[in-house]
Amino acid sequence: MINFIKSIKSNISKSLALTEKNIKLNLRFKFTILFSYITPIIAILMPLIIMSQFFQFKEQFGNWTIENYFLYQFIAYNIILLRGIITEFPTQFRIEKFWKTLPALMIAPFNRFNLLIGIFLSKIFLILIPFTLFFIVSCIFIPISFITGIFIIGIYFGIALIFSGIGLIIGVFAVSNENVWRLLMFSINIIFWASCLTYPFELFPAIFQTVINLNPLYYLFDILRLTWIENNPLFTFILYPYHSLIFFSSLIVIPCIGVLVFNMIFKKYGIVGY
Repeated sequence: MINFIKSIKSNISKSLALTEKNIKLNLRFKFTILFSYITPIIAILMPLIIMSQFFQFKEQFGNWTIENYFLYQFIAYNIILLRGIITEFPTQFRIEKFWKTLPALMIAPFNRFNLLIGIFLSKIFLILIPFTLFFIVSCIFIPISFITGIFIIGIYFGIALIFSGIGLIIGVFAVSNENVWRLLMFSINIIFWASCLTYPFELFPAIFQTVINLNPLYYLFDILRLTWIENNPLFTFILYPYHSLIFFSSLIVIPCIGVLVFNMIFKKYGIVGY
């Protein structure tokens, strides 16, 4: 039992040390951080304009109404912020590679989950101010109960962990096989594009709706919106079991797959391009 507690403390300490290191490294590039806050605002401006025009001709598109579409775009802003976690992994690994410190990081006594959690926490810290601001504005725009707010934060947190698993996979290819890395990044962009993040599902033609229905990210984002609008988390998770299943299974499976793929690819290819 004592050894187990020591192991937990050691893992927490290693994750926090990596978190601190990444935060300090990112804070050296303040304009990069500032633009990471502004870019998501630009991404939701056009959908806001377009949706305001659509609602002049139709009162509702699925769960999207003239009363809540602003909320959905604010949620999209925070998800786009969290999406930065995916690119944070290859960015950090490539910086370490450039400074020739990556081998030391990889052979250090870090569990790969420490690596995942460390970069995950550093990114969460860096986006905390705009994320909190948009969360508060969303609560003012459409109030929710305290319990629902806790669930919403938990879902955001879960999505961020899922993104971390994806980022870890892309990160190892960024230093082991750059061709695959660029292909994966392109694929991720397509998947996000087909996730109904900023537009309602009902706006798309039937053939494209079929593609969206096969996209796991659609269900992750939709369960977040539904939980907020219905303001009854238990009811939402029971009423939408498929959404719930995809969310909880992705939360467990994708980070684990990320660690396994990282270990497998790094063991096979190592670091290339020096």
